[in-house]
Amino acid sequence: MDLQIIMEYLKGLKEHNNREWYQEHKADYEAAAAEFLKLVETLMIGLGKMEPGILLHEPKKLTYKLVRDTRFSKDKSPYNPAFRVHLSEGGKKPVPVGYYLMITPGASFLGGGLFADVFKEETAMMRDYIAAHGNEWEGIIGDATFRNYFEVKGTSLKNVPAGYDREHPQAAYLKHKSWYVEYPLADEQLTDPGKFVDNVLAICKVIKPFNDFMNRAMADSQFMNQP
Repeated sequence: MDLQIIMEYLKGLKEHNNREWYQEHKADYEAAAAEFLKLVETLMIGLGKMEPGILLHEPKKLTYKLVRDTRFSKDKSPYNPAFRVHLSEGGKKPVPVGYYLMITPGASFLGGGLFADVFKEETAMMRDYIAAHGNEWEGIIGDATFRNYFEVKGTSLKNVPAGYDREHPQAAYLKHKSWYVEYPLADEQLTDPGKFVDNVLAICKVIKPFNDFMNRAMADSQFMNQP
């Protein structure tokens, strides 16, 4: 695979974010999308050794379109100059949580966890589970290797919500409405596809205990029971 084809196309789209340029460079898009799909397939094979359910999905259906929904945005740029994929046993559903990869010039990253804070039931499940399994949570996010890569991010409330102990050792995380981690990927890392894949898979292994904790917390989520 040639990841530079992806980056060159996205740089052009970022500079000329309009429908005319997009249509004129449709062949370039197809070439870049084909390379990205090769990357997705390779990552799925690697992740499938840890999470076999990932292999049940069609690679293309785990990716996202470049077209933006601009209806409620001040930014009317028609395209998001990024190739994105969510690798999870649940496909693109927010739960079970998985691994989110975005490739875009100057801002590529690999992440995991629950990114959206609009799922109130799942948020409550996570808070309850952290409250009941605080030591386990601390062991995961306090692990030296994990801390070398990540710090837990997410929108949060100003105070611990009602019903939870304000003095709980994990009170800071009980305030959260979402819990996720991100690891930045420099453009230069994409010059060697083999090393890039190995690096992404190695980081996913570090994310896995974090994701596993969250998926145990949300075992009864409505999303877990959807086909």
